[in-house]
Amino acid sequence: MAESILIVKPSSLGDIIHTLPLLNALKHANPQAEVDWVLARGFEDILRGHPMIRKIFVINKDSWKRPSSLFKTLKEIANLSRDLRKQKYSTCIDVQGLFRSALITILSGAERRIGFSDAREGAPLFYNEKVEGGRGIHAVDRYLKLLNPFGIKPDEVEFPLPPVEEIRPVQGRYYVIIPGARWQTKIWPSEYYAQLVRLISKKLSLSGLTPVIAGSKAERPIAEKIMKLSKGVPVDLTGKTSLRELISIIRGASFVITNDSGPMHIASAVKIPVIAIFGPTSPKLTGPYGEEHIVLSAGLSCQPCFKKVCKDVRCLKEVRPEMVFEKLLSINLS
Repeated sequence: MAESILIVKPSSLGDIIHTLPLLNALKHANPQAEVDWVLARGFEDILRGHPMIRKIFVINKDSWKRPSSLFKTLKEIANLSRDLRKQKYSTCIDVQGLFRSALITILSGAERRIGFSDAREGAPLFYNEKVEGGRGIHAVDRYLKLLNPFGIKPDEVEFPLPPVEEIRPVQGRYYVIIPGARWQTKIWPSEYYAQLVRLISKKLSLSGLTPVIAGSKAERPIAEKIMKLSKGVPVDLTGKTSLRELISIIRGASFVITNDSGPMHIASAVKIPVIAIFGPTSPKLTGPYGEEHIVLSAGLSCQPCFKKVCKDVRCLKEVRPEMVFEKLLSINLS
């Protein structure tokens, strides 16, 4: 009988991308294993139809936090437990490392419950096999440590994204701008993006490259400001693409300019050159994975502070468009 494994990593987009190398290594070491995944609502598109995943369980994790949704949450938890136990998992791997995700390891009924010994919110109490993750390493390398109980040590780190249909947003070559982020303190100023677009369009060696702005519906105001300040030069696809369509668009780009965001990790996963602007977060922990990418930071003594609220966000304002453009010139665009 094939081994049945459940991965618990509900969110966020970047974290889900970071977990794909673990999935890849599991399936290559044991091709017959049947792997399922617990995912938060809103991220189904990124894993739907993935050839390495048998089944996806979708949870409404945001409502789990609201006391007003307690009855609904308890009902969802009961239904989830019933559905998971039907699968008769031999192993459950909690990549998230929080109380909510650790609880799911118990609900799964799996004999082996693997998680980080340094997980938060009392999560290690739910595991019977604990792995020391470490806090000073990139998330991808940390997650891969959860393979230690299997004796798996991957030779290469691969990000197996699901197959997507090719989409060409424009005729000819283009680059993608991802100007949004989940935290306000991660967002590089819109006027800086507009200045950078103008710099690129004026440079003869980079002519013929169309800028394409992408992101979620919530980021439309940012894109609209960039469009206005850059006099409508970019093609604005903000809020007009699914996650799978975004993968395709990024895969066809010459390069991606971005804040610390989920789509940044899609770009690094499909091996498209990334120019990332980092403010309060740490490139060492969550930067674009791989040595071929460029990260710009102001290098202030307060960085990284991991604050979601800041009065002046100097760490972003001091990364000027000219600095980004200069780094961009080092990328081989042939």
